[in-house]
Amino acid sequence: MEKIVFVIPDMPGGGTERVVALLANEYSRRGIPTAILLFAGNERAYLLDSRIEVVSVGAPSGGSFSERLGRLRRMRRFYRENKNCQIWAFSAMGAVFSAVAALGQRHFFLVSERNDPTRYEHRRIRDLCYRRADVVVCQTADAVKSFPAGIRKKSVVIPNPLELREEPYAGEREKRIVAVGRLNAQKNHKLLLRAFAAFSKARENYVLELYGQGELEAELKALAAELGIDRSVIFKGFSTKVPADIRTASMFVLSSDYEGISNSMLEAMALGLPVIATDCPIGGSRMYIRDGENGLLVPVGDVSALAYAMGRLADEPALGERFGREAVKLREELATAKIAERFLALAGRNKGALAPGEAGTER
Repeated sequence: MEKIVFVIPDMPGGGTERVVALLANEYSRRGIPTAILLFAGNERAYLLDSRIEVVSVGAPSGGSFSERLGRLRRMRRFYRENKNCQIWAFSAMGAVFSAVAALGQRHFFLVSERNDPTRYEHRRIRDLCYRRADVVVCQTADAVKSFPAGIRKKSVVIPNPLELREEPYAGEREKRIVAVGRLNAQKNHKLLLRAFAAFSKARENYVLELYGQGELEAELKALAAELGIDRSVIFKGFSTKVPADIRTASMFVLSSDYEGISNSMLEAMALGLPVIATDCPIGGSRMYIRDGENGLLVPVGDVSALAYAMGRLADEPALGERFGREAVKLREELATAKIAERFLALAGRNKGALAPGEAGTER
């Protein structure tokens, strides 16, 4: 049986790493040989089945040519030693390194695009390597459209899997607003802090909890102090039990400037939380949030719109309850086993997936 090799930089915690862990664990439980190849670190934030082989072939390069060359050599050796393995690259850089490392070798090569493709700096190099893939999996139809025709023809849309042990919460909600994601520029927590500052002027009994870590933590804490909300903003750091941490909150907010599909947003919806999200490229939020039916969409970067939406959910609890009842329906649609089957179908292990180029018919 061919080994599936997931390729990602590292596993310090995050949406992509969470998806890889869910799929790898699912396949390992089914008896499919599974490996995770880390090319820029050796962290493991998520629990993995003991049968999964985890291999680190390099540390962060810091721009070092010699470190990258060594990484390529070690990747090439691994692929040669596992000559029948399938390469599933879950990062653009992983796809680039794998395409080079596997030159002259025969492997089924799957690329999973995890973010907004238009934001990638080295698109020519990326596209050249994506053309070597057998299939490119995107999270939304908008992502597919951003690629050249040659890549679009081999693209399929498959959403993220969900696996939640926690049941949806139906009790009285705590006056907590929660956000989950790396503390970096893409997630635009500054927008959320400014909106919360406006929101909390009339609602001082609410707190804002930020789950995640990142390079902007000190800057965000300084902004919270500047806005006079530092006593109401709690930086929770990274958590391996986010669903349990957030399920009783009043609302979940995604303030990103751009996203693929936010895994934390989907999990919040599946828990029955009222959700507000920026309507950001490449359409991941609007793919699942029907504005006014199962959540609220607000324009990217609009402080006033976000503060107003937060106020609506705080002041109209019945609205949030209705959103939660509708949103929780995602649990069955995005079950890990179902999404895992669709990836396997692309690799020829089962039947029923769309052929590449039929992405537009997917939700």
